[in-house]
Amino acid sequence: MTPADLTRTVVRAVRCAVDDGELPAHAAVPARVVVERTRPGGVGEYATPVAFQVAKAAGCASGEVARVLAGRLGAETGIARVEVTGAGFLNFVLEERSSVDVVRDVLRLVPAVPPVSVVPAPADGELRAVVVGRAVGRILVSQGISGGEPLPNVAPVARRDGDVVARFGGDAAVWAMLCVPARETPSFSGSLLVQDESSEFFRVRYAHACAVALVRNARLLGFGSELLPGPHGDGAGLLRVLADHPLVLEAAAHHRAPERLVRHLVELADALLDFQYCVLPKGDEKPSAAHRARLALAEAAGTVLAGGLALLGIHAPDCL
Repeated sequence: MTPADLTRTVVRAVRCAVDDGELPAHAAVPARVVVERTRPGGVGEYATPVAFQVAKAAGCASGEVARVLAGRLGAETGIARVEVTGAGFLNFVLEERSSVDVVRDVLRLVPAVPPVSVVPAPADGELRAVVVGRAVGRILVSQGISGGEPLPNVAPVARRDGDVVARFGGDAAVWAMLCVPARETPSFSGSLLVQDESSEFFRVRYAHACAVALVRNARLLGFGSELLPGPHGDGAGLLRVLADHPLVLEAAAHHRAPERLVRHLVELADALLDFQYCVLPKGDEKPSAAHRARLALAEAAGTVLAGGLALLGIHAPDCL
């Protein structure tokens, strides 16, 4: 079971519990639920507050709703453990999946890369409202959701920042406008133009360029990528972040929050930049199955980075 599958499984469990009379007949079955990775120090790998949502509509205790759902979800294939914490949070540990399954599932769920839109001119409306609205629209479409209500309370670019597109370029300006919640005023500084790893904007685009370079250099060495099970050097962290990508897209769509995708791309880029050093053979070392598998993992990360940047409306360069 993928983390994205978990959201649909939880919805199904609520529906079945209502149909079977374990929950009140008037309990509302949500169309979507929020499942997110557990914060550091939390219980399990993933958590959802769905019991609070159901309990409020049904007029019953959230803890009781959580216990009913935990009983059902604990029997689902792919879920290793379910635990109720606090007043009704459901916490999950999923059964371990192979790296082959993780990469295939992520690449299947990554949306087709849409064309990167041109930064709108101020005449098209308040610049940031248009940028945020377009990014949210692309994310919604990637999740099969068409349309959607306009975003309220989008804080504009501060007047003191002037023409941010002219000062920083379109990609950097869009990044700054999307990396904080829509209700917060974006910050623009010279760090957007810094070409080193102290800049998150640079790291994400540089990581994509590194993935492209790894594939190109591997080709020069006479080998390509191949999905294979088993250990891939220090790739556990990269696999974990990759596996979360579909879930992040769901949450970004649910909350109309492109900044969630921004944070995820930074995390993915950092994991890839740490992993890149074990992908290609060193010295007289010959390319092996492990190198092909590591290359497949790096290539998948590059694909996800490119798709994520395109959803935001930012170009993913092949070199920097």
